[in-house]
Amino acid sequence: MAITPKTSIPDAPLSAERRQFMGRTLGVAGVALAASGLGWASSAQAQAGRQGGQRVLRIGNQKGFLSILKARGTLEEKLAPLGVRVTWTEFAAGPVQLEALNVGSIDFGDVGEAPPIFAQAAGAPLAYVASSPPRPRLESLIVPKDSPIQSVADLKGKKLAFNKGSNVQYFLVKLLEKHGLKYSDIQPVFLPPSDARAAFERGSVDGWLIWEPFLSSAEIGLGARTIANAEGVVNNRYYYFSSLDYAKNNADIIKVFIDELNAVEVWAQNHKDEAAQELSKIFGIPVEVLQSYISRVEFGVLPISREVLLEQQVIADTFLELKLIPRKLNLLDAAV
Repeated sequence: MAITPKTSIPDAPLSAERRQFMGRTLGVAGVALAASGLGWASSAQAQAGRQGGQRVLRIGNQKGFLSILKARGTLEEKLAPLGVRVTWTEFAAGPVQLEALNVGSIDFGDVGEAPPIFAQAAGAPLAYVASSPPRPRLESLIVPKDSPIQSVADLKGKKLAFNKGSNVQYFLVKLLEKHGLKYSDIQPVFLPPSDARAAFERGSVDGWLIWEPFLSSAEIGLGARTIANAEGVVNNRYYYFSSLDYAKNNADIIKVFIDELNAVEVWAQNHKDEAAQELSKIFGIPVEVLQSYISRVEFGVLPISREVLLEQQVIADTFLELKLIPRKLNLLDAAV
């Protein structure tokens, strides 16, 4: 399976206003751009895939099938003949990965629908490399098992926890819209997954918008009830991204990466119980949680298409209307 980068965002200077905006947007996980004073990584930063004269692939991954690829070491084996050194860093959420890309700490990562939009609006030179099929069952709005909330209509005025700038923020916007409510009708509580779970357990929030495997963990471990998942609301694709410079200069590395990831997904689709066992050992999460997660996955690694870009355009336009991003984006103009 050969997939080459199909779309990217042109490099552009980052104004002080955009740095401040990006700091507010991505500040959930560490050093904000406004505090760091750093713009988005240029071609000189990490020399587009080189460190000390050696080619490198620095991957940022979340809890998912990339972790199997990491554990098996097959990517390192396939890239060794190209003289490529591979490093891995795990992140709790997509906005954090994009911050790492910003400061030049990673070259490649996986992320949900919304984080790239916030990053692109702030001038990030991202390249969309590949995507998953729609995975709407991998994110949900959940409430405590004894909550009086029974439907989306009951959410008005309620405190809802979610990771700011993540895929579930867009899911929330569209879920409320589908049921005749507005984003301003709820009280957002911006928390990363670990803090959101703690607040959920304490009863400090009324509901939690979260993705897998945190979702299945809350359902099985806490008895959380699902009010709605993203089916019929949003597609919830997952994206694989790199910096634009890295994508332009390392197409051979990216092809190997995508081929190896696709092989892992094909294996997991045909060996779901074994995949759950393997992920359980990696994450230290109960097997039944991973079995629940995997049962909801639509498998596959797909090239970036016009259809996908138009889906991202809808998200960008929605965020602009809500004043969550500072400027209009044209995703089709970004295709290369």
